[in-house]
Amino acid sequence: MPANLTQQYLKAEQAYRQAATPEEEQRCLEWMLREIPKHKGTDRLQADLKTKISRARQDVEAAKKAPGKLRGFRLPHQGAGRAVIVGGPNAGKSQLLASLTRATPVVAVYPFSTHEPSPGMMPWEDVSVQLVDTPPITVDVFDPITQGLVRGADLVLLLVDLGSDDGIEQLQEVLQRFADSKTRLGRESYLHEEDIGVSFTRTFLVLNKMDLPEAADRLELLHEFCPLDLETFEISADQKTGLEPLRDAVYQAMDVVRVYTKLPTQKEPNYDKPYTLKTGSLLLDMAELVHRDFAEKLKFAKVWGSQVHGGSIVKGDYILSDKDVVELHI
Repeated sequence: MPANLTQQYLKAEQAYRQAATPEEEQRCLEWMLREIPKHKGTDRLQADLKTKISRARQDVEAAKKAPGKLRGFRLPHQGAGRAVIVGGPNAGKSQLLASLTRATPVVAVYPFSTHEPSPGMMPWEDVSVQLVDTPPITVDVFDPITQGLVRGADLVLLLVDLGSDDGIEQLQEVLQRFADSKTRLGRESYLHEEDIGVSFTRTFLVLNKMDLPEAADRLELLHEFCPLDLETFEISADQKTGLEPLRDAVYQAMDVVRVYTKLPTQKEPNYDKPYTLKTGSLLLDMAELVHRDFAEKLKFAKVWGSQVHGGSIVKGDYILSDKDVVELHI
């Protein structure tokens, strides 16, 4: 990547990495092209962006002709972030969603009981993370909607069925389907340096059904035949073992801070529903979430938190910390 990329360009790039539809990809690519510094060091990237925009426009036109399911699917982001659960048939994805959230998906012993993405909200302290169950991935089936959800996710939970002799083979099939696409799984989230159309999403390897007696032997085979450089968790979604460390890690992977608001006329902050913003976000970003007028008319804010003295007056470029209490003044 060339040097001297602006914060606005990086913001557009992050939005592009999380674009879940052809229309969103096109808008973000055009935003990136507008924001990229125009100098010799970015000539190649500018050319790549123009090529991607042309292809994105073609994809938009193709999407308009796609079946209604693909054309009309939308799943709004909710909570502190989104984690998408993927895996082969009968890996326990729906059971994991049910065990971590209040959702009630169909949990069956037969494969392909999940036909479309199913969301649920996973509680963590005073916030929630959106989890999304997806249809199984096989050598023959890889739903484009699942690809879009993975690309736009903050995290992927790659579930492995260690309760079946087929679990390792199914994992290899899932990995191959992603490797053959431009939406891929990785230890971190990023865009490919040589091809900005290729997007990696941070992934946890979740080894399910560890309560079964054969699981330990299958785990040894997995390490031998399918070693993966991914953060790994051993669980039983059915018996609800190992879920709390996974729950904590999922929330931490969202990489957010919680911010509470306080009205100048009130003594106590509103601790019921904190705003969640990515770590490193500015006060101005938080003000925009409250209301666009607050961002445009912001004069200053008073902040109570771990990094400032109580009631310190700050400007819009103040970097927010977890559990800050903010009183906006316009």
